[in-house]
Amino acid sequence: MSELTLIIGNKNYSSWSLRPWILARHLGLAFSEQLIPLNQNDSATRLRAANPTGRVPALRHGELLVWDSLSICEYLCELTSCGLPAEPAARAWARSVSAEMHAGFQALRQQWPMNTRAIGRHTSMTPALQKDLTRIEAIWTDCRLRYAAVGPWLFGDYSIADAMYAPIALRFRTYGAQLTSAAQSYMATVVADEFMREWLSAAVAEPWTIDSEEVGL
Repeated sequence: MSELTLIIGNKNYSSWSLRPWILARHLGLAFSEQLIPLNQNDSATRLRAANPTGRVPALRHGELLVWDSLSICEYLCELTSCGLPAEPAARAWARSVSAEMHAGFQALRQQWPMNTRAIGRHTSMTPALQKDLTRIEAIWTDCRLRYAAVGPWLFGDYSIADAMYAPIALRFRTYGAQLTSAAQSYMATVVADEFMREWLSAAVAEPWTIDSEEVGL
C-alpha cells in the first residue's frame, strides 16, 4: 500500500482535521502528518499547495488526493473494511448521523469553536445553540440506548460516527455543556480515549494562538 499522508491544521483548533486523524488511528492505519498552521502569513499559500481547495484536512494516498473530512473518513473505511457497523440498517444510520454532523449545527460551530486547550469557558446560551445541543444529545442518547450492550461507542464499536462527533465532545468540555447522564457518559468515553489523549497532548504543545477562536474568556 502506498504511504498515506494526512494534511491537517492546528490540533488545538481544527475540528475537521481531528475527524479523519482519530478514525485513522482507531483503524490502525499507518500515516504521516503534514501539519500546516492556520491563520499565519503563509497559511493560504501552503494550504493551496497541498490541496487546491485551500482547506484542511486532505489525504494523499500515492497519486490520489482525497479532500473533505467525511470523504476522507469514508475512504479510510473502504481501505480497511472497518469503521462502519456491519448491519445494513445500523450502517445507514451511522452514515446519516455523520452526514447530519457534517452539514449542520452551524450555531454550535460559530458560537463554540473547538479549542482543546481551554476549559471553563462561558458564553451566552442562544436558542439556536440550545437547539443544536438538544439534537446532539438526542443522537448520542438514542445510539447508546440501542448499542450499549455491544460496546462503549455510538454504535458499539468505534465508527465513522464517533470520529465525526469527537470534536463536539471537546467543545462540550470547553464550554461546560449541561448534558443528560447518557450523553455525559459518552462524552467522558470520547475524552478518555487513548488516541484523543494523544491529540490533546500535541495540541497543548503547539505554540500558535488564533485570537478569533479564543471565545468565552
